[in-house]
Amino acid sequence: MSGKKKKLQLLRSVTKSDAANKTSILVDASKYIKELKDKVEEATAASAADSSSSGSGSAVAATVSVSSVDLDNISNSSSSRRGFRINVSMERSRPGLLVSVLEALEDLGIDVLDADVSFGEDTAFRLEALGSGDGQQQAASGSVDAQKVRQAVLQAIGKCINDGDA
Repeated sequence: MSGKKKKLQLLRSVTKSDAANKTSILVDASKYIKELKDKVEEATAASAADSSSSGSGSAVAATVSVSSVDLDNISNSSSSRRGFRINVSMERSRPGLLVSVLEALEDLGIDVLDADVSFGEDTAFRLEALGSGDGQQQAASGSVDAQKVRQAVLQAIGKCINDGDA
């Protein structure tokens, strides 16, 4: 077995890939790395929330997922537009959380086209939103990708948590 084949076999076993060809193994490895990165970011956000809320005696865990979507498939528009599907979930809502998240999206130049929100005082917070990435800020500052959107939402949550504990 050549060195390259051994490395591919090792990569296949580490990523628990069932793929047989080189390209598929690499695609699976890329997905696996993204999953690990997302887990690290979620753990970091949860850790930050835990440490910032330790004075109140309750942890605030946030889950944020952002995916890029083709808005043409959703709205039957003739122009090619990209957007984001944004999901935020927290065990407990915080005062100003929704405003903080929406401001973060606005700062990135993302217009919220549709949103489903549920929250209340000391209850869970859920936000499912569809945003258009065609804003003026985005054009001026360069391309905004799903990772930038996710980071901005996590920062907004962290800021809201820290401001609430101050």
